[in-house]
This record gives sequence, C-alpha cells and structure tokens, in this order.
Amino acid sequence: MTIAVGDKLPDVKLVKATENGPEAVQSADYFKGKRVALFSVPGAFTPTCSAKHLPGFVEKADELKAKGIDEIVGTAVNDPFVMGAWNKAAGSSDITMLADGNADFAKALDLTMDGSGFGLGLRGQRFSMVVNDGVVEQLHVEAPGEFKVSSADYLLENL
Repeated sequence: MTIAVGDKLPDVKLVKATENGPEAVQSADYFKGKRVALFSVPGAFTPTCSAKHLPGFVEKADELKAKGIDEIVGTAVNDPFVMGAWNKAAGSSDITMLADGNADFAKALDLTMDGSGFGLGLRGQRFSMVVNDGVVEQLHVEAPGEFKVSSADYLLENL
C-alpha cells in the first residue's frame, strides 16, 4: 500500500552522498528528530529534474527553513556518485542527496514507476513530502508526466 500522511517512513538503507564519499544511513535514524522537506525525482540529470525540480529547492531553501524545515533532502534511484555529482553541478550545500540505488526506498513507499520505455528501468515517482520525526506530514505525488505538486513552491504554499 502506498505511504500516506500519518504513516511512519519505512526503515531502509539509503546512501548519503558526501564530499568524503558514500555514507550508508538507515532512513529511520536519518529522519528521526527533525522536520525534512523530501523530494524525489525519476533521475538525476534528467530534463525536468535538472531544469525545474532541483533548482526550485535550491532557490527556496531559505524560505523552507524559515517555515520550520530543518533539512532539505533529494532522492532518486541513482547511485551516490551520480547524486553527489548532480548536487555539485546544480544543487547546493542546502540540499542533502540520498541515493536509492536499488529502489528499496521507492518500493517501500510504493511510489515506483516503470521508466523502461525511456531506458531507465524501475525508478521512483516524482513527489515531495514533509517528514516530521520520521512521520509523513505532507505528501504530494505527481501524475505521470506532470510537474506541479512536488515543486518547492507548492510545498512552501502548504507549510
């Protein structure tokens, strides 16, 4: 069943992209005790993700933090090296990248999509959420091919 507002995040391994290399983290530990704006994209360096999704969170980071967000996290079904390179190329130090290389997080949330028609295989859907102490406070899942409700602007409007 797809994760919903009020649900606790599933506890799976993600890999944090750091300047010192990949660092394995457990989602239950990582999201504990803080309020996080989390956004998911089908893939780092893909057109909408790079032109709109990530830049919106970079641009709105201060406003999100002013509204009680402790950390902004981006995730995708990519390896931590790609996620780190994407953040270095188009992100900022305000964004933490958590790689979901095996799609374990996306599967546990039941928010996967089949991108095999584009040569992408199994990917995470485009969405955003606010996670408060490991519990989903807001969830905004895009319709296929859309970019509206998962944007930083939309998340800000709903904080």
